[in-house]
Amino acid sequence: MIDRLPVTMALSALLASATSLPVGRGNKPAGVNPPYYLLYAMPAEVSGAPFADLHEDASYVYQVTSVSGPDPTKQDSRGVADQAEWMADKARTAILGRNPATGLWVRTLTIPGMKVTGRSLDVEAGGTNDPADAIMSYVQRFRFDLTST
Repeated sequence: MIDRLPVTMALSALLASATSLPVGRGNKPAGVNPPYYLLYAMPAEVSGAPFADLHEDASYVYQVTSVSGPDPTKQDSRGVADQAEWMADKARTAILGRNPATGLWVRTLTIPGMKVTGRSLDVEAGGTNDPADAIMSYVQRFRFDLTST
């Protein structure tokens, strides 16, 4: 069976290292102010061999929410669409970026016992704001197709 936790951990590490921004898994990263990412696991699809067979496939979708916020050095500043879109661009590049010469993904998603056979942008809902919190967020969902090795 393809366990989800190793995929979540690998994706969180990839996003944090590629963007140099904090990533919270399901909630705000402890002790940080925006900008940061929120990573959510969405409902999964499993196919292929029966659960008793170790050679099945899975397709996992993750939501990456880019959270822009006020600049702590500027009084009364707010999160802005430009920062949220910049963060969304960084996330998209980190996850989907390919080397034009080889066609391989620039960032390897290494998960023990699994091979990533596909990555795609599933949905890009775009930006929303919350004036009460002075934040702007941008939502993207990425699909990862996996098989056991």
